[in-house]
Amino acid sequence: MPAIGITGGISTGKSTFVDGLRKLVPVAIFFNADEAAHAFLNRPEVEKQIRREFGGQVFSSAGDLNRTKLRAIVFADATKKRALEQILHPRIRRQWRTEAKEHRNSPKFFFADIPLLYETGGESLCDRVVVVACSENVQLARLRKRMSISSAEAKQMISSQMPLEEKIRRADHVVWNNGDRTSLMEQAQFLVASWQGQRWTKK
Repeated sequence: MPAIGITGGISTGKSTFVDGLRKLVPVAIFFNADEAAHAFLNRPEVEKQIRREFGGQVFSSAGDLNRTKLRAIVFADATKKRALEQILHPRIRRQWRTEAKEHRNSPKFFFADIPLLYETGGESLCDRVVVVACSENVQLARLRKRMSISSAEAKQMISSQMPLEEKIRRADHVVWNNGDRTSLMEQAQFLVASWQGQRWTKK
């Protein structure tokens, strides 16, 4: 069965779409890059690199990493964002590539939920890539509501990512998420049915 990459932009609805896939294909295998990053941030060797790059300001007096403060720094500073990516992305990429390769002989779907799929070259291990997208105005409104931030801050966060138009151009499937959850799930059902009806060959 295929390895299918799921990506999109911040607040375009990717996580909601993946939740729908979990319900539609409960036996599928899922890889979540954000969860992998969260786990890596707890590792001593990663914390050591972050302290060296960002200093003690992103740690509490007890020595715990302040993820909110770290996120604010990287979204405001492209250089710091790249520095954090250089710490985390090679580790995430190794884990995801290992799982994808191990899956090749599995009879189950493998879904890889990776926000930076194209930025890290992850599409090379995917049989299909789905981009979950929406209009700029909807994305901006969702992000502001989700994080309780200003319009300027939301625009800065969106502009720090690869343009959504570029991801759409490169996608095999585009899920348009300007509407409600019902519309999103209908698109998920359509894609799953089309994938289940295909004969897949290994890359």
